[in-house]
Amino acid sequence: MLVKLPNLGEGADSGSVASVLVQVGDQIEKNQTIIEIESEKALVPVPSPVAGKVIAVKTSEGATISVGQPILEVESDGAEAEAPATSADASAAPSLRPAAAPVQIAAAPVDHTFDKNAPIPPASPTVRRIARQIGLDLRRVAATGRGGRVEMTDLQAFIQRLSASPASQADTPAPIVDFSQWGPVRSEPLTELRKIISQRMVASKRTAPHVTQFDNVDITDLNALRKEHSAAWKEKGAPLTLTVFAIKAVVETLKKHPNFNASLDEQAGQIVFKDYYHIGIAVDTEAGLMVPTLRDADKLSLFEIASSLTELAVKARERKLTKADMQGGTFTISNQGGIGGAHFTPVINLPESAILGIGRGSVQPAVVDGAIEPRLMMPIAISYDHRTIDGGAAARFTVDLAAAFGQFTADDLKL
Repeated sequence: MLVKLPNLGEGADSGSVASVLVQVGDQIEKNQTIIEIESEKALVPVPSPVAGKVIAVKTSEGATISVGQPILEVESDGAEAEAPATSADASAAPSLRPAAAPVQIAAAPVDHTFDKNAPIPPASPTVRRIARQIGLDLRRVAATGRGGRVEMTDLQAFIQRLSASPASQADTPAPIVDFSQWGPVRSEPLTELRKIISQRMVASKRTAPHVTQFDNVDITDLNALRKEHSAAWKEKGAPLTLTVFAIKAVVETLKKHPNFNASLDEQAGQIVFKDYYHIGIAVDTEAGLMVPTLRDADKLSLFEIASSLTELAVKARERKLTKADMQGGTFTISNQGGIGGAHFTPVINLPESAILGIGRGSVQPAVVDGAIEPRLMMPIAISYDHRTIDGGAAARFTVDLAAAFGQFTADDLKL
């Protein structure tokens, strides 16, 4: 029997084959992982629905595979019945349903005006989710479905018309250039992860008006405290990094400034304030940027935060993060201090409202009690969504965050 790629979950119709874990002649068990798919920043294991002998492998590493495409041909042991039909099987038989009509893209620019008092049109959960992620009010979309329902093709047509409108011409990609006319070149295909990062960064910058607040935080005393206890913590398997302190400081500051722990629901015309603190941590890996989520950071001690960070970083670099590991974040921290550089402008991880960027600390002259002293100053940058956060609020958040870094004591670090 043919083993086909099953449905990977909502919004994941295809992916790149990261690894093929079986070969012709192998005897496999039911639910044994046969391939791994790179999708949504995670490696998704695909199990076999049957036991038997592999007589043909229908895909290869690096190939792009879609739901319903064959993976293996297996000679079943006989005890295993053919897997029940799934959405993957259905997608392999397009003749059973009419093909969707091609999207007609109008050449005219998008009309940006709409009736904000009109009811929100009906749409599928998938259409609503996509619209919510890009901050689109569905009342702007011309609906063609029965009863004024916004179909996926309506959403696609609107986005493409928006991209073609004069207001967005500045975002139009430059023409393709033959760079080889000036010298040797080499090309590498974009990985699925890089495509996802690209799409989300563009969506964030187009959707949320970014403003970035900069400051320098005096961490001289904090760094001395960290160095004093670092060896003991490392022996316990919990490296005491500045990110550990940053998470605790951020959580305490978010409690005072709930707008920074909120999300804009443009369709409903409201701000959603979250009473939980799930902090996203940007991790630099060879495959690209990943942002696992440290859940309920407000309920964790510094030691528990350090231990959890180590586990998440290992999972990220080994590509073992699940979708659940990277969902539900309320605020993100990107610490580039270990690499170098100072201030930078981090991009908001939508649908969050803000992100903290941390650069490498450096010794600088500072005035302390009327005298100039060398102090270790850490550059910070807070990018925020100006739709929900004003400049004054951002300045107050930054002041309180800087103060929070200075409130740690030796008692906080006792093991």
